[in-house]
Amino acid sequence: MTDPAPRPDALCDGGDLDCGSGLLLIIRRAMEPLPPGGLLEVRSRESSVKEDLPAWCRMVGHGLEGEAPGEGGSTSFFVRKRAADGSLAADLEKARAFTWTVRTRWTGGMGARAFARNHAIPLGQPASLDTADPAPSAVELLLASLGGCLAVGLQWRLSREGVAVRNLEITLRARSRNLLVFLGAEDEGSPALEGVEGTAWVDADADEDRLRRAFDETLRRSPVARSLLGEVPLSIQVKTA
Repeated sequence: MTDPAPRPDALCDGGDLDCGSGLLLIIRRAMEPLPPGGLLEVRSRESSVKEDLPAWCRMVGHGLEGEAPGEGGSTSFFVRKRAADGSLAADLEKARAFTWTVRTRWTGGMGARAFARNHAIPLGQPASLDTADPAPSAVELLLASLGGCLAVGLQWRLSREGVAVRNLEITLRARSRNLLVFLGAEDEGSPALEGVEGTAWVDADADEDRLRRAFDETLRRSPVARSLLGEVPLSIQVKTA
């Protein structure tokens, strides 16, 4: 006979976030109002949390009381707050002052490789049309960055609202105002994107109006989208799968 799960003082739903993608900040926010010794239930559907959360608890001094199967394929982790927790303000200040750094090296021919933290990202020529290229073009990676920022941000926002997301996919399309400028065939005009269109397909326990509101808020808070909005209009539909 298994012991019953402990009764938590608060609940934190991290959805599919891992510890390196914002989950720890959500946990810290949920932990802040708890008294010393308070118990927080952390729900997660991300498998890596099982390994990373205990290490983080040991590092900062919280206690991990145990885990139990949760709803919708999630796992519940029970974290006991340490005697004092004054690190949230420092974490927020660190996030506010953070600077992303990417180093890119030409690798010969029409290829390059970008290095971000411990990741290496292959790059093809900036605006290739050839499907046989060994790496995506810079424009494709730009769209991939936007799509990734919006997809993960939307899932995280819906999860915080208690909405279960089963599947989510964003398709983006864009064309150059005048690609011939990049190719050197013309000098007039701009090679910038004339716009980005797409569709966000969401299979979740919410109607289309609620999904639209959550997506608009995600768009408003997306660092990638807000950077593009200075020059490129975005038109992305949200549809239920």
